[in-house]
Amino acid sequence: MRIWVDGDACPAVIKEIVFRAANRIRIPLTVVANQPMRLPRSEFISQLTVPAGLNVADQQIVELLNPGDLVITADIPLAAYVVEKGGTALDPRGHLYTEENIGERLAMRNLLDGLRGEGVVGGGPAPFGGNDRQAFANQLDRILAKRRPA
Repeated sequence: MRIWVDGDACPAVIKEIVFRAANRIRIPLTVVANQPMRLPRSEFISQLTVPAGLNVADQQIVELLNPGDLVITADIPLAAYVVEKGGTALDPRGHLYTEENIGERLAMRNLLDGLRGEGVVGGGPAPFGGNDRQAFANQLDRILAKRRPA
């Protein structure tokens, strides 16, 4: 198992949680982003810098993803590809994308995107907070506990 982080939009506090987890359980983690980021020194943590462009990082993650890998992303279309390829997708607020819920989440995302484009609704998600951080950490722990060899 490898952890992939869709790094451009991932909150710093979430990256820190994932970095600590990767070091603690000694699992490879790659941050994919279109600009270099400061990463902790670790044999388990690396970065893949991709060219700027729409969905370039997402496409790179999908291309390199193996079944069983974990992807941290708030991008619902990317999460749909991850689930389709047999990976696990977790959003920074702790929501786990699954075969059972990804279709509904993708449809809702597309609906809201269309409504925002027409000016019917405004804004985006609520500000990221402590409850989100805790929900993410709890869900990450559950996922990693299932993946550890006995």
